[in-house]
Amino acid sequence: MTTHDATIDHPARRLVVALPHPYDATREHYETLVPEVDLARFFQMASWQATLELAEINAPHGFMRYYRSDITAVMAGSPSVWKATQYLMGNHTIAERMFCRDPSVMLHAPLRTLLYADPDGDTKLAVDQPSLLFASYDNPQIADVGRELDMLLAQLIALLGGDPPPQLAAKGS
Repeated sequence: MTTHDATIDHPARRLVVALPHPYDATREHYETLVPEVDLARFFQMASWQATLELAEINAPHGFMRYYRSDITAVMAGSPSVWKATQYLMGNHTIAERMFCRDPSVMLHAPLRTLLYADPDGDTKLAVDQPSLLFASYDNPQIADVGRELDMLLAQLIALLGGDPPPQLAAKGS
C-alpha cells in the first residue's frame, strides 16, 4: 500500500433523537447499556479470539464506553445551563475489521455521542450516522461495518426508549 496525501470530502448526518425519560435517568440507563470498557482485562487476553469473547461479555448490546466527559461540570459557572455528557462509544473488535483495511477509520471509531437536556428539559441523543462516516473510505468492507454500526445504534436508541431514525435502517444510507 502506498502512502499519499489526500483530501477527502464526505457527507455527515447528525442524528438528534428525542428520548422519553429525564436526562439523569437516561444517562444512567445509557451507561448501563453501554458499559465502560475494561481495558485492563482486554490487555490480559492471550489471543484475539479471547478478546472477541470478552467483548461479547463487556458489550452486551455491541458498544462499550471508552471515554466520558461531564460537560455540565466542565461548563459550571458559565452562562450556559445545558445538562450534557459526551461519550466515545464503540467496540474495538468491530473497529478492527475496518482498521485492518485503513487505520484512518479511527478518526471516527469510537463514535462520539452526546446526551443532553434541551431548554425545555427534554432529553436528546446526538450522534453522527456511522454508515455515512465509514462510506467515505471508498472500501466496501468498511462501508459494510458502517451499516452494521447503524443497526447497533438503532437498537441502542430503541433500548433507550427512542424511535430510531429511518436513516439507520436505509440500505444505501
